[in-house]
Amino acid sequence: MRRWLARASLLLSVVAAWLGAYVVWTFAGGLALHYGLLGTYHGALFAPVAAIGGVCHYRVQARAGREGGLAVFVGVQLAWLAVVLLQNGAFGNVW
Repeated sequence: MRRWLARASLLLSVVAAWLGAYVVWTFAGGLALHYGLLGTYHGALFAPVAAIGGVCHYRVQARAGREGGLAVFVGVQLAWLAVVLLQNGAFGNVW
């Protein structure tokens, strides 16, 4: 019973983190697009990224602990930032 509660708590915290990330990225991307800081932002693409990232986050955190899970969370956020910057020509005309 105790292990099940720990897993449920972990799942809830991972889901909350990724839902929060989705809200923040959608809001920030929309604002940046509205004010001309970005030329394009495809917020719908972040949903599958968040789903896959959440599964990886949960699995790593269940096995390696909180630090491992946070490393996955931050790594996926930085990868998404790189994708957004790439889409908007921050690295030259690559996209």
